[in-house]
Amino acid sequence: MPESITPAGPNGVGPVQPLQPLQPAEAPGAAEGAGKSFSEFLSQKIGEVNQLQQESHEAIEGLASGKVQDLGKVVSAVEKANLAFQMMVQIRNKLIDAYDEMQRIRT
Repeated sequence: MPESITPAGPNGVGPVQPLQPLQPAEAPGAAEGAGKSFSEFLSQKIGEVNQLQQESHEAIEGLASGKVQDLGKVVSAVEKANLAFQMMVQIRNKLIDAYDEMQRIRT
Protein backbone atom coordinates (compact mmCIF):
# COMPACT_ATOMS: atom_id res chain seq x y z
CA MET A 1 0.00 0.00 0.00
CA PRO A 2 1.55 3.39 -0.96
CA GLU A 3 2.30 5.84 1.84
CA SER A 4 -0.05 8.57 0.53
CA ILE A 5 -3.11 6.34 0.66
CA THR A 6 -4.31 5.22 4.08
CA PRO A 7 -6.78 2.43 4.74
CA ALA A 8 -9.44 5.10 5.29
CA GLY A 9 -8.84 6.49 1.82
CA PRO A 10 -6.91 9.41 0.31
CA ASN A 11 -6.41 12.36 2.68
CA GLY A 12 -7.94 10.39 5.55
CA VAL A 13 -11.45 10.42 4.07
CA GLY A 14 -13.41 7.34 5.05
CA PRO A 15 -15.97 5.40 3.08
CA VAL A 16 -19.18 7.15 2.13
CA GLN A 17 -22.02 6.49 4.56
CA PRO A 18 -25.64 6.31 3.39
CA LEU A 19 -27.56 9.56 3.86
CA GLN A 20 -30.12 9.79 6.64
CA PRO A 21 -33.50 11.30 5.71
CA LEU A 22 -33.89 14.91 6.81
CA GLN A 23 -36.47 15.74 9.43
CA PRO A 24 -38.66 18.72 8.53
CA ALA A 25 -37.83 21.82 10.54
CA GLU A 26 -40.59 23.40 12.57
CA ALA A 27 -41.60 26.87 11.58
CA PRO A 28 -41.28 29.58 14.26
CA GLY A 29 -44.43 29.54 16.35
CA ALA A 30 -45.49 26.15 15.01
CA ALA A 31 -45.85 24.73 18.50
CA GLU A 32 -48.30 27.44 19.54
CA GLY A 33 -50.38 26.96 16.39
CA ALA A 34 -50.38 23.17 16.40
CA GLY A 35 -53.87 21.78 16.00
CA LYS A 36 -55.51 25.12 15.25
CA SER A 37 -57.49 25.75 12.13
CA PHE A 38 -56.68 28.73 9.98
CA SER A 39 -59.84 30.53 11.06
CA GLU A 40 -58.99 30.02 14.75
CA PHE A 41 -55.47 31.30 14.15
CA LEU A 42 -56.77 34.32 12.25
CA SER A 43 -59.37 35.06 14.93
CA GLN A 44 -56.68 34.94 17.61
CA LYS A 45 -54.46 37.37 15.69
CA ILE A 46 -57.38 39.74 15.06
CA GLY A 47 -58.06 39.65 18.80
CA GLU A 48 -54.43 40.56 19.48
CA VAL A 49 -54.66 43.53 17.09
CA ASN A 50 -57.87 44.60 18.82
CA GLN A 51 -56.13 44.41 22.20
CA LEU A 52 -53.30 46.62 20.91
CA GLN A 53 -55.87 49.12 19.64
CA GLN A 54 -57.59 49.19 23.04
CA GLU A 55 -54.26 49.67 24.84
CA SER A 56 -53.48 52.51 22.45
CA HIS A 57 -56.79 54.25 23.21
CA GLU A 58 -56.27 53.79 26.94
CA ALA A 59 -52.80 55.33 26.68
CA ILE A 60 -54.19 58.33 24.75
CA GLU A 61 -56.98 58.78 27.30
CA GLY A 62 -54.46 58.54 30.12
CA LEU A 63 -52.30 61.20 28.52
CA ALA A 64 -55.29 63.48 27.93
CA SER A 65 -56.49 63.09 31.52
CA GLY A 66 -53.03 63.62 32.99
CA LYS A 67 -52.75 60.11 34.46
CA VAL A 68 -49.91 59.22 32.11
CA GLN A 69 -46.89 61.52 31.93
CA ASP A 70 -44.62 59.44 29.70
CA LEU A 71 -45.27 60.62 26.15
CA GLY A 72 -42.82 58.04 24.77
CA LYS A 73 -44.90 55.13 26.06
CA VAL A 74 -48.05 56.63 24.56
CA VAL A 75 -46.41 57.16 21.17
CA SER A 76 -44.98 53.63 21.31
CA ALA A 77 -48.39 52.11 22.09
CA VAL A 78 -50.07 54.08 19.30
CA GLU A 79 -47.40 53.17 16.76
CA LYS A 80 -47.46 49.50 17.75
CA ALA A 81 -51.22 49.39 17.30
CA ASN A 82 -50.94 51.24 13.99
CA LEU A 83 -48.35 48.82 12.60
CA ALA A 84 -50.37 45.79 13.72
CA PHE A 85 -53.49 47.20 12.08
CA GLN A 86 -51.64 47.96 8.84
CA MET A 87 -50.27 44.41 8.79
CA MET A 88 -53.76 43.00 9.35
CA VAL A 89 -55.11 45.10 6.46
CA GLN A 90 -52.33 43.86 4.16
CA ILE A 91 -53.05 40.25 5.12
CA ARG A 92 -56.74 40.84 4.40
CA ASN A 93 -55.83 42.30 1.00
CA LYS A 94 -53.67 39.27 0.17
CA LEU A 95 -56.46 36.91 1.20
CA ILE A 96 -58.95 38.78 -1.00
CA ASP A 97 -56.48 38.68 -3.91
CA ALA A 98 -56.02 34.92 -3.42
CA TYR A 99 -59.80 34.41 -3.31
CA ASP A 100 -60.26 36.45 -6.49
CA GLU A 101 -57.52 34.45 -8.20
CA MET A 102 -59.22 31.19 -7.22
CA GLN A 103 -62.49 32.50 -8.66
CA ARG A 104 -60.74 33.41 -11.93
CA ILE A 105 -59.16 29.95 -12.13
CA ARG A 106 -62.55 28.25 -11.67
CA THR A 107 -64.20 30.15 -14.52
